[in-house]
Amino acid sequence: MARSSSGFVAGLTVAAIAAVGFLAYQASASVPDTLGKADTSASPKASASKTPKNTANPKALPTASGAGERVVYSTDDDRVWLVAANNKVQRTFEVTPGTVDPAAGTYAVTTRANTVTGSDGVQIEHVVRFTTVDSIAIGFSAALNGSTAAPDSSKKLGGIRESRTDGDAMWNFATVGVKVVVVQ
Repeated sequence: MARSSSGFVAGLTVAAIAAVGFLAYQASASVPDTLGKADTSASPKASASKTPKNTANPKALPTASGAGERVVYSTDDDRVWLVAANNKVQRTFEVTPGTVDPAAGTYAVTTRANTVTGSDGVQIEHVVRFTTVDSIAIGFSAALNGSTAAPDSSKKLGGIRESRTDGDAMWNFATVGVKVVVVQ
């Protein structure tokens, strides 16, 4: 009796492992290769797919922007959405991008600085960084003088400028580790 029950248990174990392996294969086959990674091997504009836009409401959250608490940044629309854990937009606002765009993908806030001098020489506050492109730091910030003027196109700049009020909102929302989703 002991011999047949151990054979039965071994058979169940093999069947369970095979079932788990099959389910894992099915799950991995449906996950995009780029999940969790940003493709920085090519031009961000050339390699990223177009995010569907809501032409009736351009302030609407892009449909392919993930789920849960996150900052969503559209490089085509120069707009940011601060999205709560319940997927409700808490705030949306326009920004002035730097001259270097991040690739479409999912990132996380890596560092923050209260006040510093930007790479363009402007005093900035509430800096929220989330990636680098060719050693250029990419992040959100507000100029202390309130300027959101277009950056010098002859320089490589990763600062995404927002108004001081919007910068305060970003600072309070985007702590280290908060997800940042970049869409076109």
